[in-house]
Amino acid sequence: MTDSDDLAVSSHPLYVVFADWAKKHGLGAAVDRFGTSIPVVDRFAAQWQSDLKKVEQGGPPVITAGNNEWYSGPTEASRFWTPLRAHFETEGWPDERVNGVDRASTVVVAHTPMPSRPRYSGKGLVVGYVQSGKTTNFTSVIAKMADEDYDMVVVLSGIHNGLRKQTQERLDEQLRDLNKDHWLPVTDQHQDFHIPTVLPSAYLTTEGKVVLAVVKKNPVVLRRLIRWLESDNAERALQSARVLVIDDEADQASVATARINPLIRKLLDLMPRSVYIGYTATPFANVFIDPTAGDLYPKDFILNLPRPEGYFGPETLFGRDDAEGVDVDGLDMVRRIPDEDIGKLRPLKQAEVEAFVPTLTPEMTDAINWFWLATAARRARGVGGHSTMLIHTSVKTQVHQAFLDPLEQARDDTLRLLRAGDKDLLERLRSQWEFETRRVSAEQWGRASEPFEDVVGHMEDIVAATEVLMDNFRSEKRLDYTGDPVVAIAVGGNTLSRGLTLEGLVVSLFVRGATAYDTLLQMGRWFGYRTGYEDLPRIWTTQELELGFRHLAQVEHEMRNDIDLYQLQNATPAEVAVRIRTHPSLRITAKMGAAEPAEVSYAGRRVQTRYFAQRDRDWLGDNHDAAARLLATANRSAKQQPGDGDLLFRDVPVSAVLAFLNEYHVHEDSPDMDPAMMRKYIDQQLKVDPPRLTEWNVAVVEGTGSPIQVGPIEVKGSTRSKLQGGKAERADIKTLMSKPDIVLDVDISSTDARKLSEQRLKQLRVDDAHVAGKGLLVLYAIDQVSRPETERALKSREDLNAVAPVIGLGIMFPGTPDGASKIKASHVSVPPSKLGEVEVEDLEDALETDHEDDPETTHGDEGQKS
Repeated sequence: MTDSDDLAVSSHPLYVVFADWAKKHGLGAAVDRFGTSIPVVDRFAAQWQSDLKKVEQGGPPVITAGNNEWYSGPTEASRFWTPLRAHFETEGWPDERVNGVDRASTVVVAHTPMPSRPRYSGKGLVVGYVQSGKTTNFTSVIAKMADEDYDMVVVLSGIHNGLRKQTQERLDEQLRDLNKDHWLPVTDQHQDFHIPTVLPSAYLTTEGKVVLAVVKKNPVVLRRLIRWLESDNAERALQSARVLVIDDEADQASVATARINPLIRKLLDLMPRSVYIGYTATPFANVFIDPTAGDLYPKDFILNLPRPEGYFGPETLFGRDDAEGVDVDGLDMVRRIPDEDIGKLRPLKQAEVEAFVPTLTPEMTDAINWFWLATAARRARGVGGHSTMLIHTSVKTQVHQAFLDPLEQARDDTLRLLRAGDKDLLERLRSQWEFETRRVSAEQWGRASEPFEDVVGHMEDIVAATEVLMDNFRSEKRLDYTGDPVVAIAVGGNTLSRGLTLEGLVVSLFVRGATAYDTLLQMGRWFGYRTGYEDLPRIWTTQELELGFRHLAQVEHEMRNDIDLYQLQNATPAEVAVRIRTHPSLRITAKMGAAEPAEVSYAGRRVQTRYFAQRDRDWLGDNHDAAARLLATANRSAKQQPGDGDLLFRDVPVSAVLAFLNEYHVHEDSPDMDPAMMRKYIDQQLKVDPPRLTEWNVAVVEGTGSPIQVGPIEVKGSTRSKLQGGKAERADIKTLMSKPDIVLDVDISSTDARKLSEQRLKQLRVDDAHVAGKGLLVLYAIDQVSRPETERALKSREDLNAVAPVIGLGIMFPGTPDGASKIKASHVSVPPSKLGEVEVEDLEDALETDHEDDPETTHGDEGQKS
């Protein structure tokens, strides 16, 4: 059929009836049911199959255990989705954003079990981005599942009251208020779940109505819900009821906890026809679930939501390493807090908490002033709405309280000076405005920066309107964005560190210690959308945390690339469990749920050196000698062939590679590229039947610099300048191995290689019989001076100035992770902060504080109840 035919058939009033029957009972049943009454039933059937195909091809990548082939998408008659889509359009969303949400949520629904089955238990995982619209996706999924006759929706909304309330408000606005006659809420904005006086069957069997519960992941609340649903009355109703469970922040509390995890599993066990969908931006804990343990592993599908247009994520702000041959530098929005000042912003030891008095350091004063300047600039642009500053230095509520008086005093003093026209203050503000607008130009987003005079005209009103408040379990007054535009400086801990959206967040001051991947990434409340003020956000933090976020951006990028690659390879969710959970980079963690990676596989991985001890002559000399010996062996025993200006030796014996890895030094800050672990992995591969990695290809990348002699080979040196402001004893050169280097031994030009994604290039290696089983080891001879070569580079880089030539290393391991490619790996934790005790959220201890007689118990700051 042509597109016009598709349109004609899909808009036919009887097609809606046909499609609805096909979704519920299957295409064959629909043809049998309507074949005698609809003359064009064959065209209806073809249209329905076409709709199915569009669902599969039109959304984000998804790894699935099998195509259910039942959901052809919503129709114009959809009771719940149609008004929700109209609501998005009324809110002014561009068509592409609305269509993107439609496509992604349709793909999620399509990979749940066919709801006409008498019994089913579906489990899936949706991987989004922090503060990027996951709630919008699952709200859309809820609407579409409700259109498919689901009888009950339970949303597990984090572990804090604030997030539960915010989620309830969103669902009330976007679901219940648009269809008031068709929802039966059992929670509201003010109260979590309590057992209703009405029997469960009265809720679950009411025709045309959907039960909606938004509950905290809290033992007390979940036990109440379970008691209600495990009664005899509920058991009978649940035999036929379809139930959807959405787990927001699915990596928190749900996985590997002794209190919450069993309760969620017990809840699902009560439901013979259920679908559980976890939503998270940090899937580290979820992929460490054993797929065979009958837990919450996403056995049916794992879906990777695309990065939304205009989204500020970790790499936007902090940059990341890249294989594209171009540095991914973050926007110049991060400002450093000196290590020596950390003790002025948070207590370094537990014993210091009670008597702690914070100091408003120069950097904190700059952060506060910039908050007011940026908010004033938004007003000068006519960009209204809420404006928030986040101060996150500790989980301790005593520390939060200690900040209130100094912050209020700073606000009052600034307001007094503004009203007096104090010249010194105005000059400091002008200097800061001009300094910051030079570093991040508004022209990048198509606008001119406001003159200081336009900005300062709004300052007095902005400062006067500023509320200083703490948001934790002891707070009487908390962040509330339901009324007029708020201007707030919010001091908080755990309640502000996960899930909760801080509206109009423009400045963050963040010095809290955290070493866990998921904890650190979720603390980044500054991720999200900054429409109309993209140039104004700033973050004040430590160098340690800045580098931590940069590394996280790379790990997150690699994990998403892995999901996309495994989707291309038609891997199942069970196979993905092996592949992702054995990623070498995930060894760097303090805790993921309660699970730690016990095994590592380098199969299909690209690893490279980034850090160098540029002042250690012996360290550099050892690496040079190791490379010289490797090339001498390769030159004698291997087949040399030229590449695109590079050198390539094929079929180098593995003994030479192992000897090289035994001698080559990798900087201690790169535990994901541990030579001992790589040697252990290679040894293990040599013992399988048949042996793997017996031969390697060795390449030498040539640059445009002065010649460097490495053993028998004279190599044109590469220029790799170092980042400014790093550790004096460690040079950070960022990306070393460009994307075309991944396929230096594959028959493809570097020009063509640059046109393909890293996933596609890795797949080329798998498909090429000549390299499929061989590792690729790439050497880089780096000029010891390495001056930055461009004016742009000069802004963030400086001369390498090593005491000797530097030998860089990149390795591309073949294959894909499987049972034979795993090795036991010791847990490698990020070193504790040298600044004192590291505060880490201890979820399990927190949940143990709950009491049955306290209806609103939750995990708050310091692990106490609220």
